[in-house]
Amino acid sequence: MVSAQWTENAACRDTDPDGLFIQSGRQKRATAVCGGCAVRTECLTEALDNRIEFGVWGGMTERERRTLLRRHPDITSWLTVLQQAHQTLKRLHTG
Repeated sequence: MVSAQWTENAACRDTDPDGLFIQSGRQKRATAVCGGCAVRTECLTEALDNRIEFGVWGGMTERERRTLLRRHPDITSWLTVLQQAHQTLKRLHTG
């Protein structure tokens, strides 16, 4: 499990939390808060590892997280998976 201290560095820490727990198309707009967040991976890990069903976490909507969890039911700890994906993308962009 990820340490809860990541929340201190979250881009959304000073925003209205209700803005991240909205429904439908408005969720996509809420993900903009996550763009460039220093702890986006930790936030998404928290939501995926704990199967949090509501709200925008780590830049992903509820629907996006459910889809990801359905596609990868064997993953129980997402931190390493997300960090590896981040490194892969980074290499592709700097390649």
